[in-house]
Amino acid sequence: MRVSKLFTEFVESEKSSGIVLIICTLVSLILANSVLQESYGHLWHYQIGHHSVEHWINDGLMTIFFLLIGLELEREVYIGELSKIKNALLPIIAAAGGMLVPAGIYMIFNYGTPTQSGAGIPMATDIAFALGVLSLLGNRVPTSLKVFLTALAVIDDLGAILVIAFFYTDTLSLLNLGIALGIMGVLFVFNRMKINNWLPYVIGGIGMWYFMLNSGIHATISGVLLAFVIPFGDGGEKTISTKMQHFLHKPVAFFILPVFALANTAIVIGSDWMEGLKHENSIGIFLGLVAGKPLGIVLFCFAAVAFGLCQLPRGLKWGHILATGFMAGIGFTMSIFITLLAFKSQPDDVTISKIAIMISSVVAGIVGYVFLNKMLKNNTLEEDE
Repeated sequence: MRVSKLFTEFVESEKSSGIVLIICTLVSLILANSVLQESYGHLWHYQIGHHSVEHWINDGLMTIFFLLIGLELEREVYIGELSKIKNALLPIIAAAGGMLVPAGIYMIFNYGTPTQSGAGIPMATDIAFALGVLSLLGNRVPTSLKVFLTALAVIDDLGAILVIAFFYTDTLSLLNLGIALGIMGVLFVFNRMKINNWLPYVIGGIGMWYFMLNSGIHATISGVLLAFVIPFGDGGEKTISTKMQHFLHKPVAFFILPVFALANTAIVIGSDWMEGLKHENSIGIFLGLVAGKPLGIVLFCFAAVAFGLCQLPRGLKWGHILATGFMAGIGFTMSIFITLLAFKSQPDDVTISKIAIMISSVVAGIVGYVFLNKMLKNNTLEEDE
């Protein structure tokens, strides 16, 4: 199966980022529970221009992460795995199952409670961590599986972005939203006029971010919207979209996501942390990510194939899809991001959710790794025979 150079670069940077994220998370947890606890906590709450450092990271730097996700999604839609409806349908259906079933499981435990707004938490997939786990299996992993997992995770993140836009907006300023969309409209006109200078898009993107931030809709949405008005052209090396992707890969993978992890996993773990895991919120997150993700992905894919809507990619078996489902249960970055929005006025729930997310992601990652490793070994044995 042929894959583009840029897709390979995207996968390589994301899986390397997954390893860096693990290290950053461990460092952050150690510092947050050491003698440096107070100063480390103050570092992220230090005020710059009426906002904390943590706020600038979550609402500012993460917009650049979503811009990269948007650019990759745009590439997949135009010339990648999602460019043909036959190829796109399976990861789209898989992503739908991987979002709806976990959210449904979460709501079984939390409907009518103060934590029901957390239904979006187990819907998310962390691309970096998932590809990082996949990379541990080396070259034995079929290319079609890497493509399927990446497409699924990108679509999943788009779904999470839509959930953020529609369900985690408290107040809405139509004026600011209108200005943000107006700037997007101007950039779209620039696109159609084939203006291939990156500067107007960057300046316009900053303006979109500012007005989106003040509209009540989460500012990171502007990153995805900006991606779709940046000229794609033929997707060649000289297009703005491709150049921007090349430029953003390493800063996002090795600076933005690690800094996000450091800021948002500075969790002070109290002596009663295990009690929090018995809470319906924690149970919903755990079962949603560890059981709901693989269940939803496999069931929706099976139904799609059974009804003749699509077929499994060449070289993949149902066991591969199940293993992918478990790896999609690594929510981490995206799940924590949604947690901050869902429980912004409930700090105790934020802490409990973060612990549940980390435990769930580790369990899902280990199960997915062990299961896929066993499958790949069996395949090797069959080929040798």
